[in-house]
Amino acid sequence: MKDWFSTTNENVLAILITTICVYIALVLLTRISGKRSFSKLSSFDFSITVAIGSILATVIISKSVSLQNGIAGLVGIYVMQMFVAYARRWDIIKKLMDNKPTLLMKDGKIIEANLKKCRVTIPDLKAKLREANVIQLSEVKAVVFESTGDISVMHGSKDKKVEDWLLDF
Repeated sequence: MKDWFSTTNENVLAILITTICVYIALVLLTRISGKRSFSKLSSFDFSITVAIGSILATVIISKSVSLQNGIAGLVGIYVMQMFVAYARRWDIIKKLMDNKPTLLMKDGKIIEANLKKCRVTIPDLKAKLREANVIQLSEVKAVVFESTGDISVMHGSKDKKVEDWLLDF
C-alpha cells in the first residue's frame, strides 16, 4: 500500500517519455486513418475508441507493457478499424457490424414494444424530448434510437412530414 503514494524520478521520467511517444504515435495514426478513428458512427467505432483509450492508459502507466508493444497494439487497432470501415461497404459485413436504428416514436405516438426492446424507459424518452425542446407530443414526427446509442428527435409543425428516406432502415 505504501507504493501507491510514492514514486521515483526514474518512474516519472519513464511515464513522461512514454506519454510523449504514444501521443505522437496516436496523432500520426489518426492522421493516416482519418477522423473516423474517434467517431461514433457505429457501435464498432465506439468500441475502437474505448480500445485505443485502454491501450494508451496501459502503455503509459503499466511497466509490464513496453512502448514498442503498445505502439504495435495501436497500429493493430487502427489497421482493424480501417479494414472494417472499408469492408462495411458490403451489406453482409455492414449487417454483422452495425446495429439497426429503431423507431421509438412516430407521429406523436410512443412505440412501447420498441422502447422495451431497446431498454429505453419513458423517463429517458421524456428527457430526450425536453432536450430537443419539444413542448407537445403532436410536434414529434419521429424519435429514433440510433445505431450509436444516441436518440434523435425529429419534430416540427403539424403540416411538415418527415421524408421517408430519413426513416428508411
